[in-house]
Amino acid sequence: MSSNTVVLDRYMDGFRTGDHGAILSCLTDDVVWHIHGVRSTHGKDEFDAEVANPDFRGLPVLTVQRTIESGDVVVVTGSGQGHLWDGAPFDFEFNDVFTFRDGLIAQLDSYLVQV
Repeated sequence: MSSNTVVLDRYMDGFRTGDHGAILSCLTDDVVWHIHGVRSTHGKDEFDAEVANPDFRGLPVLTVQRTIESGDVVVVTGSGQGHLWDGAPFDFEFNDVFTFRDGLIAQLDSYLVQV
């Protein structure tokens, strides 16, 4: 396993367990997160606010289906389920493109499709 995929495992586990500290420890201070078609965040504070999005509650179930790595870029595909604030389930497929700098996530491009 490469050092980038080790960081990604810690990042994904942070989402699964709600550990914001673990998630943030995987990011550069100037991280950019583009959630295409939704919004973009800049910096750890905005990233953390999106992780704590009040439109959702509880912890997501995330299943990684494929990981592809080339240099400082890692692509992760998978599926997940979260819950909207009213308790309704939210099933989705995702494709995340992580760009690393100095061993940390510097940019994340997320493509999500509700199913």
